[in-house]
Amino acid sequence: MRAVLSLLIALTCLASEPARAADEAAKLAARATVERQIEAFRKDDAATAYAQAAPSIQGMFASPDTFIEMVRKGYGAVYRARSFSIDRVEESGKDGLSLGMTLQDENGIDWTALYSLEKQSDGTWRINGCRLAKAPGDNA
Repeated sequence: MRAVLSLLIALTCLASEPARAADEAAKLAARATVERQIEAFRKDDAATAYAQAAPSIQGMFASPDTFIEMVRKGYGAVYRARSFSIDRVEESGKDGLSLGMTLQDENGIDWTALYSLEKQSDGTWRINGCRLAKAPGDNA
């Protein structure tokens, strides 16, 4: 009986290993999407920044130029991040991930951002939201 139980536990552990690897791969892909967008903002590459947005976000803007203009005006800390660090990536629903980060804008003010990403039918991750707030304790 113990041998059967040990075998079942071992098989269960082996079966869950690929799922964990897939989860880690998804998290890395989501991180890469956000990093790609921030780097595009730094270069004023509207097309690349826009391409990282989910179709629902793209549908709100007539062009990549109008999208980057909105980011420039409303998300300056993301648009011109002096530095950033991704602190966590967590699952949020079946095909969603949340990504938390800290960043510093070009004036040295610290911010926190919470990105939401959704998995597309082609397997890519696209950004469908970003909440930005001054970091706690930052008086600037």
